[in-house]
Amino acid sequence: MAFHVPALARDTTHPLMRSDSSDGNNGLFMVESPEPSWTLWCIASDGSDWEHVSVHAHNGSCSRIPNWREMVYVKRLFWDDEDVAVQFHPRRSEYVNCHPHVLHIWRPTRGDIPTPPPELIGPLMSRA
Repeated sequence: MAFHVPALARDTTHPLMRSDSSDGNNGLFMVESPEPSWTLWCIASDGSDWEHVSVHAHNGSCSRIPNWREMVYVKRLFWDDEDVAVQFHPRRSEYVNCHPHVLHIWRPTRGDIPTPPPELIGPLMSRA
């Protein structure tokens, strides 16, 4: 299990969010979306207790919340296929909204996230 970043997509020029390899898995990464003509701006942080990626879809002067396909793509970019990562729906009293078009993926660094048995979710996907 590993948290990793798409190093070639690291933004080294942004006035506030620029980073380089000395920042490890922390920084701003701009990756091409699986949706044509969109870019995903991903801010990754590799904290002591949580790994985290925030995701924002951008196209020129337009922005929107990333869709499911994009979030699955980002999860696979930053974590291994067998890693469990989640999007939380927090208590209303704990909402934090710094940007209206951002979703977040989280994974704790200590312990596993429990998951329901696959048969409660639906038929398993073909592994071909």
